[in-house]
Amino acid sequence: MTSTSAHSEGAELGRFLRARRTRTSPEHVGLTVGAGVRRTPGLRREELATLAGISIDYYVRLERGKETRPSPAVLDSLARALHLDDQEHQHLRELAARAARYVPEPPPAPSRTVRPHLKLLLKSLRPNPAYVISRSMDMLAWNPGGLALYAGLQEWPATHRNLARYLFLHPAARDLFGDWDRQVTGCVARLRAVAGTAPDAPDLTSLVGELLLKSPDFARLWERYEVTGRKPARKTFRHPRVGTVTLTSQSMHLEATPGQRIGVYTAEPGTPDHDAMLLLDMTAPATSPGQEIPHTSP
Repeated sequence: MTSTSAHSEGAELGRFLRARRTRTSPEHVGLTVGAGVRRTPGLRREELATLAGISIDYYVRLERGKETRPSPAVLDSLARALHLDDQEHQHLRELAARAARYVPEPPPAPSRTVRPHLKLLLKSLRPNPAYVISRSMDMLAWNPGGLALYAGLQEWPATHRNLARYLFLHPAARDLFGDWDRQVTGCVARLRAVAGTAPDAPDLTSLVGELLLKSPDFARLWERYEVTGRKPARKTFRHPRVGTVTLTSQSMHLEATPGQRIGVYTAEPGTPDHDAMLLLDMTAPATSPGQEIPHTSP
């Protein structure tokens, strides 16, 4: 790996450590804080180094991206000192592995082509809202309810439809989700986790750059560098066409199609939520040819 590339990967590792350090209070890790004003948010570098059992100089080199080969024992010690959860701990390992290994060139971007049988699957899932999205949350294919569920998203051109962009930039998003703050926090955490191990991927850098410029809320959450916060299994939509509906969501990675996931929403048959879901599917507006999954009568 060239020194420039190594420094780039090490810098991402350092950014994550710095973000977690500044968001970890001394009290949370059992340190007693003396009187007076602390100029440093969260833990000081020397405090974290001491808690992890490593030298201050070595930790500073890690945080500055100059040390790219920390041992598994050092990573585990840092994770314990910062009280990282399992997902954050795994993300730390992935960042360190990427910083240490030789990567001659960036891997190709995942395919955006949705295979025909997956479009048939979306069709067969009606009236359950369903869609296929990329790792950067671009909507690649959908059935009528899958698009209509996100009120107003159909107004955007197909190439512009992205769930992260929708949450932060579409005026209807805050009205659609009563727990909008929770939704966007989880959204940014998922993007951060992906971008941390593919920091130069064009599909991710383009989206992140756009949202950093256009959304102060996104910029604030991005700076926090959280990589946990999965979306809740049940989501409540305050939909302008069918009223309030609560659906159970499931997201699955697709075999033989790296970077693509299918998302599906369901409701118990016979419930008001299921009736609202049926109405949404029946009244979904037509969208651009070739993207909408057409409905055929039995």
